[in-house]
Amino acid sequence: MKRVYTRSGDKGETGLIGGSRVPKNHPRIEAYGTVDELNSWIGVVRATLTDLPAEAATPLRQHLEFIQHRLFALGADLATPAKDARIGSPLFQAEDVAWVERTIDAFSASLPPLTQFLLPAGNRLVATLHVARTVARRSERAVLSLHQVEPLIGQELRYLNRLSDLLFVMARWAGAVTGQEESCWCQDPPSPQPPPGADTPHHRE
Repeated sequence: MKRVYTRSGDKGETGLIGGSRVPKNHPRIEAYGTVDELNSWIGVVRATLTDLPAEAATPLRQHLEFIQHRLFALGADLATPAKDARIGSPLFQAEDVAWVERTIDAFSASLPPLTQFLLPAGNRLVATLHVARTVARRSERAVLSLHQVEPLIGQELRYLNRLSDLLFVMARWAGAVTGQEESCWCQDPPSPQPPPGADTPHHRE
């Protein structure tokens, strides 16, 4: 690639693997564009790994980098119409899903059982993992929208479904490693008191 800009998309269309062109708001573009956003958020997570001790940061970094490589491949799958599938990268298979499941089990092994819903909170590493988790869910919805109009034959939906679970478990694991107390959801939390000196209705003249 000699230059970043090509001018070929100036009229709101883009090319797919295989040569066909579609509008940039086509469900296929929305699907792999959201996966690209997820990949970028995982990059943000990797940038916050300095919050972890080195012995914990290394395995998490390795897993996140591997996921980024697979998401790049997933984007290539989604950018390939079914009629051109022979040109693109291999479709996601059951082994991709099985790897995520094994990784969930590995990161969950040292965590206490989850008995309540959790608020997406904690230090910046935990919080960014939760953001990545929600973008993974949005990616899944975008890929489902594509699947409903152009059925997929790979395991993309199952992979994204499991991946959001993995990011949730990674957030819990990172919180445990850094000593963050989990913030549990309360259905009827007490109202916080105003800070000292705040201008409340009782103080107004």
